[in-house]
This record gives sequence, structure tokens and C-alpha cells, in this order.
Amino acid sequence: MDLVESTAFLTDIGKVRSNNEDNGAVLTSSSGTLAFVADGMGGHSAGDVASAIALRIMKNNWDELPVSLSAVEAEAFLQETFVEMNQAIYTHAKENKDCEGMGTTAVAAFCTEDYIAIAHVGDSRLYLVTEEGLKQQTMDHSLVAELVKNGQLSHEEAEDHPRKNIVLRALGTESVVKVDTETIAADAIRLLMICSDGLSDKVKDTELATELNREDELSQIAKSLVARANDRGGEDNISVALVRFTEELE
Repeated sequence: MDLVESTAFLTDIGKVRSNNEDNGAVLTSSSGTLAFVADGMGGHSAGDVASAIALRIMKNNWDELPVSLSAVEAEAFLQETFVEMNQAIYTHAKENKDCEGMGTTAVAAFCTEDYIAIAHVGDSRLYLVTEEGLKQQTMDHSLVAELVKNGQLSHEEAEDHPRKNIVLRALGTESVVKVDTETIAADAIRLLMICSDGLSDKVKDTELATELNREDELSQIAKSLVARANDRGGEDNISVALVRFTEELE
């Protein structure tokens, strides 16, 4: 049985953009710990509006949760919340011309001592660190990820593909969205990271593994990861949410 030991969240505008369209948080209550990252896009610089709507709804729904949820209930909570976020963003975009075409990626992890429920839409990612190493748990909803999946591109080719930022699925761009959800056992998980592509596009998995296996405070690891992305251009906003688990003593 694993318990949440510490958490951190950091978002950074990067070196090029004039505004930060990312949003996120790590929320803690008697229900558990929730890590969340949303990377807004589209509209007339309205990506920040889309990701802010997503975060507001997630926070509101989180605050209304009962003390204890089963794994099935937690996954259903995330599914329902993502659908609500999608509808709210889509409606706002239809009613406000400046927001037309806006949307946001979103990844959420509902962490308890027994399970981790996960939901995601878009190309923001969730990684897990176990004794076996670093694993990307979510699959990007992107053109390049589909090409890799179908054997048309190698992983190496995908890293520098000119169309790698084309997202096939996002919250708010259509009236209906397909949300990928799953629940995994919490045991054996040492650390969980959710990040926007401002980080994953700039820092390779081998480097992520090195950073995430450090014994430093999570706030310092988050700063180091953001610095790596900025040192390599920082063309995009950068966000990272971290949750570290500790083995409970019997």
C-alpha cells in the first residue's frame, strides 16, 4: 500500500510566448490527491480561457466529493468531469466570438493509497516511475502518435516531425469528446508526473528518468525540469505536476 508523500506543481510561460495558456494544480482532500494539467490552444489567444475553465470545473467538482470513493467511482468522476469541462468550453466558444476554435488538452490522476484513476484528452502526458523505470502511461491523441502506432513513423522520426503538434482530440473543440480513462493499482508506483508538451517536446525520456529519480524535493525537481525545457528554447508554455508515493510501513 502506497501513500502520497509529497506533491508539487509548476507552470512557466517559457521564453517565447506572450501569455501562459497552461493551467493546472495538485489538489488534496480526504478523498485523495488529484494532479491535473491542461494545455490550452486555439482561438484569438483564448487557450488560456479554455484551460482555466477546465481547471475551475475540476476544482469545483473535487471540492464536492465524498470522503471515500471506490476505484470505479473515481474513474467515473473523472469521466463525468471531463465531459462537463468539454461542454462548458464548447458552449463558451460558441457564445464568444473571440474564443471561437479554442480548446484544451487535459490529464488528471486521482491518487489514493490503493489506486490511481487516470483520464486524458490530447497530447499532454502522464508518466509513472516504478522499480522498472520510467513509463509513459498515456498515449498522445496526436497525428504523429497515430503514425507511430500504425508503423508509418519511428519514435525517432516522430520527435522531430514538422506536424508533431497537431492534436486529434481536445476538450471544447467538438460538442462530444471521447475521454480515455483507466485505473491502475497504486502499489509499485514511486512517482507520477503529468506535463504539457512544452516539457515533453524538449526533454527526452532518459533525461526525465534521471530527474525524477533524484531524491530532491519535488519543487526542486519541477524547477530543474522547467529549466531544461527553457534552456532548449522554451518556445512553448511548460507545466509539470508531480506526486511522490512512499511505501507504507506495516
